[in-house]
Amino acid sequence: MITLVTGGSKCGKSSFAERILDGFHGRKIYIATMEPFGADAFEAIDRHRKMRRGKGFETVERYTDLHELSLPAGSGVLLECVGNLCANEMFREGEILCPTDKVLKGVRAVAEQVSELVIVTNQVGSDGITYSEGTSLYIRFLGQINRSMAELADNVIECVYGIPIVLKGELPC
Repeated sequence: MITLVTGGSKCGKSSFAERILDGFHGRKIYIATMEPFGADAFEAIDRHRKMRRGKGFETVERYTDLHELSLPAGSGVLLECVGNLCANEMFREGEILCPTDKVLKGVRAVAEQVSELVIVTNQVGSDGITYSEGTSLYIRFLGQINRSMAELADNVIECVYGIPIVLKGELPC
C-alpha cells in the first residue's frame, strides 16, 4: 500500500503521515531526507524527532541515492520528504541535475521492499511568484515527481489546515 501525503508548508502533513502508521504492526522506519544545513534545518529536524518520539520509528537518514537503500521486508516506511530528496539530488554536484528519474527509481525500490509506504511531499509552484531559473526548475521537477508518485500511489491525501482531504483512494486512518 502506498499513500502519498501532500500539502503546503506547516499544513499538518507530517503529523498526519505519522498517524497513518500508528496501527502498523511490525518494524516502522522513518527515512529522513533533510540534509542539515543551517540552524533552520537543525530546528526542523529536532521538531520532527520530537514528534516521532515514542511512536516506534527507527530513523534512517538518506539524502540521496534512495534506490540503494535496503529495508526489512514487511516493514512500514515513512519517507519524509520528497521535496528535500529532489533538491538533494538536483543540486548535489555543484551543477543542476535532473532528479526526476532517480527519485522515482528510489521510491519504486522502497515500495517493492516494504508492506506500507507513506510518502510526504510538498506542493510548490502554485503561488504565482516568479522565481530564479534554478528554483523554477526545482518546482517543475518536483511537480513531475509528484504527478508520477500520485499515479503510483493507492491513496493521495492533501492536508489543508490540518484537515486531510482524499484526492485518490481512501483515508487510510
